[in-house]
Amino acid sequence: MRRDVFQAIADPTRRAIIALIALQAMTPNAIAEHFDTTRQAVSKHLRILTECELVKQEHRGREIYYQLEVSKMKEIDKWLEQFRKIWEGRFKQLDNLLLTIKNK
Repeated sequence: MRRDVFQAIADPTRRAIIALIALQAMTPNAIAEHFDTTRQAVSKHLRILTECELVKQEHRGREIYYQLEVSKMKEIDKWLEQFRKIWEGRFKQLDNLLLTIKNK
């Protein structure tokens, strides 16, 4: 089953995993060391992230390394861009209001 990318990032543990592997590829055991949870729980989170194509697996010998799929993160950024424009517009309006108040 292919999951939605936003469903994947809704979970704080999965967001933390994304932040960890954004710096370097890691094995499931190395990732699990950063969390106070079972290795199986981390594997479940990795499976969901993989299904959403936010991370990809790379086999190196007997180990599997997970690394961030940057192109998929761009999908999230593109969706957020619409809100970024709204926020920036509102901040600009607030700046103008404050400047008007200050000049009075």
